[in-house]
Order: sequence, then C-alpha cells, then structure tokens
Amino acid sequence: MTTGLAFGGADDTKWIAQCIKDNKGEGAKEEVVYKYCECMNNKMSESETQSISQWEKSHPAEMKACEKQSGWK
Repeated sequence: MTTGLAFGGADDTKWIAQCIKDNKGEGAKEEVVYKYCECMNNKMSESETQSISQWEKSHPAEMKACEKQSGWK
C-alpha cells in the first residue's frame, strides 16, 4: 500500500503510524485505518501533544466524521 506519509511532517508520520498500530486489531482493513488516522490527524492542531488515540476520546464529533469519511463501521 502506498501512503502519503512521506509528504507529511515528521510529527504527522509519527502520529499516523501510532494510530495505525493502536487500531490494528479493530477489524477494519488497513486502507480504512490509514484513512481514518490521516483524517483524525488533519483535524488536530499542529501543536497538539496527545496521540490520535488519546485525542479521539475527547473529540467524538471528529471521530464520527472520520469514521464516516474513511468507511469505518
């Protein structure tokens, strides 16, 4: 699978990779998980210090929007 990680900043790459790892056992296809994590990362502020998995817990509207956009659930 080709990803856009090479075009993001180092922080984006790190956060998206961690999100993919955190969601690996959730039953979604790899492409769907990547799209979800990329969407969530794009919704977060550049100065955010929480991981995507931490941030999504306090941002249910963004999580729901990214689930829909990625085709998850």
